[in-house]
Amino acid sequence: MSPAKRRRTVERVVVDLHVPERRVCRALGQPRSTQRYRARVGEEGSRLVQDVVRLATSYGRYGYRRVSELLRREGWRVNHKRVERIWRREGLKVPQRQRPRRRLWLNDGSCVRLRPQKRNHVWSYDFVSDRTSDGRPLRFLTILDEFTRECLAIDVARSLTSEDVLDRLTELFVSPDGSGSISALTTGRSLRPKPSGRG
Repeated sequence: MSPAKRRRTVERVVVDLHVPERRVCRALGQPRSTQRYRARVGEEGSRLVQDVVRLATSYGRYGYRRVSELLRREGWRVNHKRVERIWRREGLKVPQRQRPRRRLWLNDGSCVRLRPQKRNHVWSYDFVSDRTSDGRPLRFLTILDEFTRECLAIDVARSLTSEDVLDRLTELFVSPDGSGSISALTTGRSLRPKPSGRG
């Protein structure tokens, strides 16, 4: 949390809970000198802050370095370190990039996503990894019906191999309800072919 945000938090707690500032600072680990500090920003500095915020808002994926370059193009003589200080003080952040959904390949090599039309039409499976409290790995194989969003199976083991996946899918296919067509595949590390070591 930036110092400016921490200051606002302390002020809010003091007003809402009617608690002395000294006590709130001690509880939140905020030095009182930092709490009472007020930056001296001249007119030019104020305009610079406004321009930094404006550019950060207009170019949401740009960080402070690229915003510094845009400011220099607009005539500001400013280095990236000053822009970084303003960036942190104003609490500006670059939003995390959303990972695009992977394309799902059909048997003929096309990448048109097969939309589920009914139950047991399209299944998907994936791996989830975690660790137990002693640090040992734990893997989950999850199989889902994409139409009903029903979880068909969750297998948990320290290690899952491609044979484990095939065994579970075979069980589901030969079960009375098993008539699915698996098209949504995300391949875990255990399913990647290992090098044979032959030249």
